[in-house]
Amino acid sequence: MWSAGSRLPRRIVSQGKRLAMDFAPIDPLLYRPVVEQALREDLGLAGDVTTAAVVPAETHIEGRLTSREDGCLAGLPIALEVFRQLDPTIDVRIARADGADLEAGQTIAVLNGPACPILSGERTALNFLTRLSGIATSTRRAVEAVKPHGTRVTCTRKTTPGLRALEKYAVRAGGGVNHRYGLYDAVLIKDNHIAAAGGLRPAIDRARGSLGHMMKIEVEVDHLDQLPEALEAGIDAVLLDNMPPDQVREAVRIVAGRAVTEASGGIRPDTVQDYAAAGVDVVSLGWLTHSVPGLDIGLDCKPA
Repeated sequence: MWSAGSRLPRRIVSQGKRLAMDFAPIDPLLYRPVVEQALREDLGLAGDVTTAAVVPAETHIEGRLTSREDGCLAGLPIALEVFRQLDPTIDVRIARADGADLEAGQTIAVLNGPACPILSGERTALNFLTRLSGIATSTRRAVEAVKPHGTRVTCTRKTTPGLRALEKYAVRAGGGVNHRYGLYDAVLIKDNHIAAAGGLRPAIDRARGSLGHMMKIEVEVDHLDQLPEALEAGIDAVLLDNMPPDQVREAVRIVAGRAVTEASGGIRPDTVQDYAAAGVDVVSLGWLTHSVPGLDIGLDCKPA
């Protein structure tokens, strides 16, 4: 049964190599309102008219969440929150936890309880689970590609409106790290800021003069000749934007450890390793959250 206020159901059965998460979990306060809104969107004013008309209210079923392809799991607490909100008496047994590698045909979790709330929540739960697992899977593949070079994989702010916390959590589940969450938690001076401020140095000086000592400053550079001025100003990180790997390699040489180097823009799944080999500290990949396919996961039900 679910334990009120818990992040996962109380009864947990491990059937895989890794059940415990080894990254920061997502707080339920961040996803419960999102789940509530998603259910409201799907159920509307009349509820699930198909299930109500077809399935007797007293019917109980077993529902098995199963991966239909290899990948990395993310979003299980969010998917299970769907069923918790519809009926907290549904019993859940967890076989795999977020961050675990999945094989096709592998059971993720088993639900037992009233048929109507399980069937009504199926699509909403799978929408979260397939989307977030797709992000985690693509992240995991990028992380494995750059691993020999010690480069870190991070996401960007190119997220689905309203789902940023969930999608960035999925990146962590896949072994990546998070870039800034929003405009409020880090300074990234980009080309348009530089143009509006009247130059690179004035932009950096104004930022440094108005910020507290805990705030880091990163500057985007499009050309190698911008690097000396940025480094002289004492920036914390430099974003090497839309540069090919050979220019990134030269930029890393020029920086020489004086700032964190981040490559971004135009980096594809088949070229991410080339950027890591160029010696950059971080690769930021917008496509991790804006254009990856979902992982194929299904819910198969049978009479309990």
